[in-house]
Amino acid sequence: MFKSSLFTVVFLAIVISGTYCAPAAEEPAPEPVAPPEPQAITATATLQATEGNEVSGTVSFEESDGMVSIVADVSGLEPGMHGFHIHETGDCSAPDGTSAGGHFNPQESEHGAPDGEIHHSGDFGNLEADEEGMAHLEVSVDFITLSEGATSVLNRAVIVHAQEDDFGQPTGNAGPRQACGEIQ
Repeated sequence: MFKSSLFTVVFLAIVISGTYCAPAAEEPAPEPVAPPEPQAITATATLQATEGNEVSGTVSFEESDGMVSIVADVSGLEPGMHGFHIHETGDCSAPDGTSAGGHFNPQESEHGAPDGEIHHSGDFGNLEADEEGMAHLEVSVDFITLSEGATSVLNRAVIVHAQEDDFGQPTGNAGPRQACGEIQ
């Protein structure tokens, strides 16, 4: 009987040791995932010449981190300075560009230089054309947006004028509109 009891004990020890599982090792916690970067909002205006002019170009907009970066490349200008503004309506259907309305001015402030304390939201000063009639401008501002709201410039128009904006009242005396493009 002692042999069978010993056999039973050994048998049970083998069975128990074969079914015993050590506790699973803890898996490492997953690495924290950074929140996605906010997507930049972009828009473009393709400038078309008004009647009797040969001005064309593109103006690109990118909104990110509360700033809107603007890059303008314009050709077909007379050498020198040319008023550059955002106008209130994205309508370039009139032969002279007047369907774009006046300067974009949701705050109803006075006209001025874009770096001045007081100016329209559509005041961007001047483009300077070189001897070949080409102008390039890069600027970043915080007084317009591409997202929804009162200062959004989406579906408004970019206008390039024939003369220099002298920052006088009411709109800078920049003369006729040579090109117009809707901001989309």
